[in-house]
Amino acid sequence: GQARDKAMIRSLTRRAHEQGLEDPEAAAVALFEGPIRQALTRQISALERHRARAVHDAGIGSRLPDPEAYYALNLKTYTTTAYSADEIHRIGRDQVAELTGRLDGLLKAQGYTRGTVGARVAALNREPRFLFANTDAGRAELLAYLEAEMAMVRARMPEVFATVPRGGFEIRRIPVEIEGGAPGGYASGGSLDGSRPGIYYINLKDTADWPRWSLKTLTYHEAAPGHLFQGALAREAGDLPLYRRLTGFSAYSEGWGLYAERLADEMGFYDDDPFGRIGYLQSFLFRAARLVVDTGLHAKGWSREEAIRYMIATAAEPENRAEREIERYCAAPGQACAYKLGEIEIARLRTEAERRPGFSLKAFHDRVVMSGPMPMTVLASRI
Repeated sequence: GQARDKAMIRSLTRRAHEQGLEDPEAAAVALFEGPIRQALTRQISALERHRARAVHDAGIGSRLPDPEAYYALNLKTYTTTAYSADEIHRIGRDQVAELTGRLDGLLKAQGYTRGTVGARVAALNREPRFLFANTDAGRAELLAYLEAEMAMVRARMPEVFATVPRGGFEIRRIPVEIEGGAPGGYASGGSLDGSRPGIYYINLKDTADWPRWSLKTLTYHEAAPGHLFQGALAREAGDLPLYRRLTGFSAYSEGWGLYAERLADEMGFYDDDPFGRIGYLQSFLFRAARLVVDTGLHAKGWSREEAIRYMIATAAEPENRAEREIERYCAAPGQACAYKLGEIEIARLRTEAERRPGFSLKAFHDRVVMSGPMPMTVLASRI
């Protein structure tokens, strides 16, 4: 396509105008048509050469000399636990069954009685009453809804945390120039000196991706008491070495994000919002289904198509999103298991701690979040 139509050119030109700089479009176009296009052409050629040798097998079982050992190592690396592939698959199946049963009851209570749980949840995605207009006004309304929810949550955090972050959080739309290739949402931690707040980015290319019933649990996961909240506490812990404040472990961080969703439910944030609770349980169901399909692909010989069908039928994922998810699991064996196993481990540690005399939920939370991210085995020894 024409260089002037590229997002990077439009973005550079717009920002230069905002700063009062001379229009750089000609120089930007020359740069794109020269070394950038040449580099992209070489990259495309390299990918086409690799594609010619690619096979359709989704899992690693037929592509590595010792796939069982490789997958076991990946599971240990990503989850920082000792669970085997078979154990994880069984845990996933059990969790899917439990969550499906809970969702079935909630859906029936709201008058949704026909079809599988997956089909009924998928139908909610299309109901106009839950959708924001796919316009600038609709996007502004969606962001205002998230801001109000985050303000309410932050005000209540002292009820369950002895320490709360000093810095603020912001919610922003992912820039239009990059939203086409960006994920649905993510958290970007603030700076160590507090000069830049933590930011919760959400992709608003199509507001239909975010029905109202899905937004509460997303906010609790990404902002507070989830990623931004936990990350801010770690960064503000001045007695921790720098690497402890900035390092990352998938099971810890993503497990905490899911635990935050559970904590929000315990605090009553869904009590007057049955569809919000459906969104929360669907989020958990999605992560439980990941345990099944990741181990199915890499330890039980599932095909790509089988895994996609499972995600659509079980987790109410649209087909295009299910395809992207499965391709991600194919490329990073074991990573998708970190989320639910991390949450399960944090919940288990809390249950054990509650049995001890003098248990304090605030003290437990401080113990988990104030020492920075760590392997789950290390967290267990600390609790």
